[in-house]
This record gives sequence, C-alpha cells and structure tokens, in this order.
Amino acid sequence: MRYIALEEAFAIPELAARQPATPMRIRVTGEYAELCGRRLPDFEEYRLPDMDAHGVEIQVLSLTVPGIQADTDARKAVDNAAFANDFLAEAVARHPSRFRGFAALPMQDPAAAVAELERCVRDLGFVGALVNDHTQGRYLDDPAYEQVWSALEELGVPLYLHPGSVPADDWHVMRGRPEMYGASWSWQAETGGHAMRLVYAGVFDRHPRATLILGHLGEFLPFQRSRLDSRYRTLRVDAPLNRMPSEYIGTNILLTTSGVLAPEAVEAAVLTAGADAVMFSVDYPYEDTAAAVASVEKANLSDEVKEKVAHGNARRVLGL
Repeated sequence: MRYIALEEAFAIPELAARQPATPMRIRVTGEYAELCGRRLPDFEEYRLPDMDAHGVEIQVLSLTVPGIQADTDARKAVDNAAFANDFLAEAVARHPSRFRGFAALPMQDPAAAVAELERCVRDLGFVGALVNDHTQGRYLDDPAYEQVWSALEELGVPLYLHPGSVPADDWHVMRGRPEMYGASWSWQAETGGHAMRLVYAGVFDRHPRATLILGHLGEFLPFQRSRLDSRYRTLRVDAPLNRMPSEYIGTNILLTTSGVLAPEAVEAAVLTAGADAVMFSVDYPYEDTAAAVASVEKANLSDEVKEKVAHGNARRVLGL
C-alpha cells in the first residue's frame, strides 16, 4: 500500500540560530535526542530510505516546533518565515515526486501571513500551511486573522494546527509533573482546545470552505463528539452556531494519525469522524514509520477505507 504522510518535521539549524532561545521543557533521553537531532535537518541520508522501506510515497514537510511562533519580533518573524519557506522549496525541488511543503507563516503580522501564504501556494507550489498553536498568546479566532481564513478559502488549501508553541501560561495541574508536558498529554489538550475556540467563535460558519487539520487523531476531539453536543444544548450562548459542535469535526476539521500508533485508535477515529476525514501521518522523526504504517494495515477496516486513510484522502484534500 502507498502512503502520503502529512505531519513530517524538518529543522534548519541556521534558522534556530536567528531566533530567540526556547527553553526545552520536554525531558527526553540522550539517545532519542541524538536520533532526532540527526534526522531533523536531513532529507536524503535517513529520510528517503526510511520512506522507501515503508511505502511512504510522499512526505508533506513542515518546520519543526516551535517554528515561526517562537519569534517575538514581527519583522523578524516575516523574514524568518520567508527564509524557512525558501529553504523548504529548495528541498522539495530536489525531490519533487517525494516531498511537498506546508508553509510556515508569520502570524505575528496577519497581513504578512496572508502575503506569505499566497506566495508559498502560488509561486512555490506548497499545499497548505502549518501553524504551531497560538502565536505569542494570540489564537486563530482573533478577529485579526479573518483575512488569513479568507485567504485559505480562496486558495483552497488547508491549515494544519500543530502543537508546540512557546507555552502561554503555566497549568497548575502539571506543576511538579514534567512528564505531562508536551506530546504525552498537554499538547493534545491545548491544541484541541484551540480548535474548539475556532468552532465556538463561528470561524467555520463565516468561512464554510475552510479546512483545519489536527494531528494525533484529532487531539482528543473526535471521541468527545456526543458530549460536545449534549453539553452545547445546555449552554446559554451569545451567538449560536449554525450547526452542532460535532458536525464541524469530519467536515471543516479533519485529522491525521500522527503519533497515535494503535490500530484500534485508527478504527475508532474512522468510526467517529468518518472515512473521508482521516489521513495518514507518521510524525517523523519523532515517531517510528513502521509502527505508523502498521497502525493502518492492522486496523479492522476495509481495503477501500485503508486506501483512503493511507493516501486517497490526502490526494483529495491537498490537490495532489
């Protein structure tokens, strides 16, 4: 089976040197840090052989966390985004049949983010954009980002909402328990919460053709669909939604399998969000490609549905 992987990270050491230092709050083993450190800046030595070994036809590449969201100066963010996207375009051009790109956007300056998105899609051939959660504490339901959502609709490309921005606050529940920070728990809760801000703010009512992609099987949300609706019916809201909250999941909000390597979880995501809403991802190099592929191949799903998850849905959503 062929695979298209949507949440696959790369790093640019030169870019990191241009940005503010970001504290490393996730404590990992030295062996794991060394493995990721070797593979993140690489495209040919490790990445392509890993793809070939596991049937991954295309990786859609995106700048690793915290990305441009780390920049505190808007002008520098604009310059760094262009630098990162030009770097990525060169990597894609070397292997145009194997790589595609998600644009990094300087959300510190919404108008500049629109201009960079348009440049990346129209001139560089990128298939969407990826943003690492909030930008300096500002979320994507902020009215300043209406122009970004309009541009995404006009261009017909998705926005991948990824975790990993510099933390905006300090949760009491995680104090003294650093194991909970990051991909083990907090990122899913934060990013799923960000997506629900967009739903409740009416972003998808105002921009019905906009597509948001969430990794990690939807950051908890698909498995809470019935509860979202039952609780929404009890709420007093100032601006009612056009649809029930659950109805945005699987339509405007799609999901990938990144980082969730259990066949039964992939099955559940298909059952809850729909066979047309789930797309394959590895979360390379942070997760194991073989395990990611096995999570789809061992799932109790029809061959037709597996083909959709493996590559068919991505081809449709990304226009490949």
